[in-house]
Formats: sequence, C-alpha cells, structure tokens
Amino acid sequence: MIGQTRAPTLLAALVIVGFALPAVLPHAAAARSGGSANAMKAIDTDNDGTIDLTEAQAAGGATFERLDKDKDGSVDTKELQGRVSRKEMKTIDPDGDNKIDRKEYDTLVADRFKAADPDGDGKLDAKELKTSAGKNLLKLIK
Repeated sequence: MIGQTRAPTLLAALVIVGFALPAVLPHAAAARSGGSANAMKAIDTDNDGTIDLTEAQAAGGATFERLDKDKDGSVDTKELQGRVSRKEMKTIDPDGDNKIDRKEYDTLVADRFKAADPDGDGKLDAKELKTSAGKNLLKLIK
C-alpha cells in the first residue's frame, strides 16, 4: 500500500516540476549571463558599449578602495579575497610582504585588461568579458 500512495505523489511532483522548469530556466540563464552585462553597464561610463583601460582602472580603483578595509593604502591577501593568485602575488609583490598598493593594483588591472583584449583594439565588449581572461579582469574591477 505504501508504494501505491507514493507513486501518485511522485507522479504529481514530476508533473509540477515539468510545468515549472521551462518557466524557470530562461530566468536562470538570464541571471547567469547578466553578470558581464551588468558589469558592463556599471563600468562603461561613456555608454559606448565597451570598456576601455581608463574605465577599467577607474572601476579597479573603486574596488581597491572598497577592499582596503583598514585604509592603510594597500591590500593584503585576506583583503583581496581570492582575486589574485599566489603566482600573480609573487610577480606584483616584489618585496614579498603579501600586500600590494594602488599602483601595483592598477598594473595588475592593466595586465588583465591586455589579456582580455586579444584583438588589441583597446576596448572590451561583452563577448570579451565572458572569456576566462575577461572574467579574471572583472574579479579586480567589480
């Protein structure tokens, strides 16, 4: 008897999911793809549909200020919250104190910008921001 009562309940649940899932999936996809689009709107201050290095560094500067919780003019690995790999940290932190200042952060933003700009036109569009290099840049500027 127990197996017989579960079957209609399971069937009803599957029917409900079957009707609900198609309605939910487009919204989930839009939310996932909206990350770079939302970032673009926030960073693209001249509203030309692209991000140039000046805009990226301005956004990076705002992020740096937000991350610098103790306001000492540098961010350490804890404040960076995983935005910079250990390998990158060694490269941009020559004195090895596990802190980078604003100038070093700007240099890292510029390096990641160049990596995300394979055509070298000095501008990143939404497609370029969706690449691995583009996502790495977004970690620093949003």
